[in-house]
Amino acid sequence: MEDQIISMPRIGDMAPDFEAVTTTGKIKFSEYNKGSWVVFFSHPADFTPVCTTEMSGFALEKEFFAKNNTKLMGLSIDSIHSHIAWVNAVNEKTGVLFEFPIVADISMEVSKKYGMLQPGESETAAVRAVFIMDPKGKVRLMMYYPLNVGRNMAEIKRSLLALQTSDEYKVAMPLDWQPGDKVIVPAPKTVEELAERKNSDLEMVDWYLAKKSI
Repeated sequence: MEDQIISMPRIGDMAPDFEAVTTTGKIKFSEYNKGSWVVFFSHPADFTPVCTTEMSGFALEKEFFAKNNTKLMGLSIDSIHSHIAWVNAVNEKTGVLFEFPIVADISMEVSKKYGMLQPGESETAAVRAVFIMDPKGKVRLMMYYPLNVGRNMAEIKRSLLALQTSDEYKVAMPLDWQPGDKVIVPAPKTVEELAERKNSDLEMVDWYLAKKSI
């Protein structure tokens, strides 16, 4: 059982590359990722209730992700035929179309590369993993949920915006940060920088914790 997980990426690693058949055609991940953020998420199986709500949730947010230079990609350990049938069934029943690619990972090769297959939970179904990759292909955030708990779309969106804002302004985000909230500026590293901070117009909680609006 222990050899089921070949690897598990860490934050800061380059995203493991792969080529796979998906519902939108064959894709090489590094090419798909190039120049765009990617939210890559796994689900346990097609034609299952929680997964249907989650995939529909991603599909309904396509404008948000497109606006924020982010591509979506799903995965489960199912065949391409099962994926296509599921996409069609959901579209016919609810009017929601999964336009993003869904990786058919029958061999479990991609699931193992990303640590999505966790034998303590299931040896044949991927857990509900979420990876956010930046346009350079680096893993920036990971979330793992068990089979029986659906993800929080608001948190995925918030985390993506937090990462993008942090990169743009070189700042950090406090607890429960939302777009428009004040951000945390890096702490001073020298006595001179400390003096400059004391004379600044930053919102000072303490010398090492200061906030500003952006």
